[in-house]
Amino acid sequence: MSAEDNKALIRRQFEAIWNGGNLNVIDELYAPNYTNHDPANPDQAPGPAGFIQRVSLYRTALPDLHLTIDDQVAEGDRVVTRWTGSGTHRGDLLGIPPTGRSVSVTGMLISRIEGGKFVEEWVNWDTLGLLQQVGAVPAPAQVAVAAAR
Repeated sequence: MSAEDNKALIRRQFEAIWNGGNLNVIDELYAPNYTNHDPANPDQAPGPAGFIQRVSLYRTALPDLHLTIDDQVAEGDRVVTRWTGSGTHRGDLLGIPPTGRSVSVTGMLISRIEGGKFVEEWVNWDTLGLLQQVGAVPAPAQVAVAAAR
């Protein structure tokens, strides 16, 4: 596949799966041996089933989740995607009860594609920022105010 074909595959992932919630295309787009590397989700199961669990986790917590592609660079079998995600915390998020707060985070994704399928991805995103926005972790300003008391 060309670099442009690979970039289009990422766009399809974002639109159909993350934004549209269409889990049926995951088996079509993900190799059986797919591996995801995300420090925020170190125990994700391999393959399409693991990716379904990941998407379900975040779309349950943020039902209006929307990812926007800010930039893409492709070379060979890899695509780097810089993205912004936003949504409203309306469901359980890793044991954090719904807050109703709007959140927005940024991230970077490196995808390795073989034969038109995702085989490996590395993601790094503003996990701390998300936790601060839902109130699970105090923001630096909150810590400074509390320390000054």
